[in-house]
Amino acid sequence: MNTLSPAEPEVLETHTTVEPPPPGDHQPGKVFDVDCQLAYELAGECDFLFQIHAYDGMKQVLLSESLDITPAMPAHVYQDPTIGNRFLRLHASSGPLAIRYRAQLRRLPESPDTQAAEMRVAELPDDVLHYLMPSRYCESDLLSRTAFKLFGGLPMGYSRVQAICDWIHSHIDYQIGSSDATTTARDVFLQRAGVCRDFAHLGITFCRALNIPARLVVGYARFEDPPPDFHAVFEAFLGGQWITFDPTRMSPVHELIRIAMGRDAKDVAFATLFGPVRMVSMAPDLYAQD
Repeated sequence: MNTLSPAEPEVLETHTTVEPPPPGDHQPGKVFDVDCQLAYELAGECDFLFQIHAYDGMKQVLLSESLDITPAMPAHVYQDPTIGNRFLRLHASSGPLAIRYRAQLRRLPESPDTQAAEMRVAELPDDVLHYLMPSRYCESDLLSRTAFKLFGGLPMGYSRVQAICDWIHSHIDYQIGSSDATTTARDVFLQRAGVCRDFAHLGITFCRALNIPARLVVGYARFEDPPPDFHAVFEAFLGGQWITFDPTRMSPVHELIRIAMGRDAKDVAFATLFGPVRMVSMAPDLYAQD
């Protein structure tokens, strides 16, 4: 990991804080610290669109956060009004660029409803319907016959989605470097290898092919292998609620610190870059307070 020299004075800092609970006020859930550091080398003017800010809601409470950018430059953070994802926009000149986002959150306890039922399409809320459709990385129309052959005869509900996860975990190898930015769920099914994003995309695709709304969720997670990275899981809409599943089994889903959710990786990329830029290092770390 490249580090900045202490002599570099230009750092843009923004802070949000929330008053801590009074002594003796025992809040439910576990407290986590996020420390995300990104470094780039720019060969010319570039624009960036980041999704690294932790989500405030969905079983997690934002307690404090800070954003440091070197060299100093205007930064714009906005929130998607429909789903709540937060975006950081930057326009930078040539040279090195370093970003450090830190946050503290309380992750509220949750337990999935293992009896949750699938819902008929006619019963689904309006804002859930587009999570039934094929998307850029999740070609549920092309894998529908496969999905019905593998899972169509299973009992409907939570157990069927869990069976999808079990099948992916057993039949797809977790292999770093086996996929790239163009790899789709169909590719993963054929090549039988991928990373967490690919596992989640395949789970989403099978669910949608069975008329179960599903979406991608990305966030900060703790796992020993591979090294720290952003983590991708998926959610299925069952029994009128979103329930989280992780076919990789790499990190407890109840400890995931959510950043964003969307139809697939196209909606939730942690960085979208416009211009001549090279990533130097990335370290999205998550720590639990004992």
